[in-house]
Amino acid sequence: MRKLLIFSLLTLMTVSLTSSSVFWGQIGHRTIGHIADGMLTKKAQKQVKRILGTETLAEVSTWMDEVRSDDRYDYAETWHYCTIPDGMTYEEAPEQEGGDVIKAIETIISELKAGGLSAEEEATKLKFLVHLIGDIHQPLHVGNGEDRGGNDVRVQYFGSNTNLHSVWDSRMIDGKQFSYTEFADWVNHPSTAQVKEWQSASVRDWAYESMSYRDQVYDVPENGRISYEYSYKYFDIIKLRVLQAGVRLAGVINEIYG
Repeated sequence: MRKLLIFSLLTLMTVSLTSSSVFWGQIGHRTIGHIADGMLTKKAQKQVKRILGTETLAEVSTWMDEVRSDDRYDYAETWHYCTIPDGMTYEEAPEQEGGDVIKAIETIISELKAGGLSAEEEATKLKFLVHLIGDIHQPLHVGNGEDRGGNDVRVQYFGSNTNLHSVWDSRMIDGKQFSYTEFADWVNHPSTAQVKEWQSASVRDWAYESMSYRDQVYDVPENGRISYEYSYKYFDIIKLRVLQAGVRLAGVINEIYG
């Protein structure tokens, strides 16, 4: 009985680690969706309501992670990330079998613009898009090909054993103890010039921006122990990337739906 209990606890810990190490946390994704919700044109708002019904972009932003247990969506498993090794461009990097976050975003945007989709297909693709634009702005979702986007980099964050990917996905954000609306209120102050500049960048530009933060992201001491100093030095990157993702998500949806 004792052995069974220990095994069950270890299994639960493994599942928890895996599930928390592959995406912006719920607060991050919902903040991005909430920012975008507030920047839609009236025409785009009407179309989003037609597609999603009573749900907001914030509320559907985590759907793509929630359906990972449904094997009908196994085809999208590799879409959460891409790999661009240091010194390479996306075009030079090895192609990901099954597609990646860049290809998925570019394809879905084209498909939504083309129209002709069933109501279910359109809703599914829009939900994917909301999530994926968030993912590509998390620096470790554009991996270097060496450590599974930081999942293999073991660290202690405030004494808790975890990995670097989890720190950037959720732990630094969760440590602020904000709701997603409070986090949005904190970061959502872009200038008109910033909105114009950010929305004019391409999907591949977004990925290269994430790559540009690698030196900061991997600035981890040899003993792997990080806490206040690390968060203090680099939380502004998270704030910026969440804001940029929200602004760009709104820009893409406005472009598609008017």
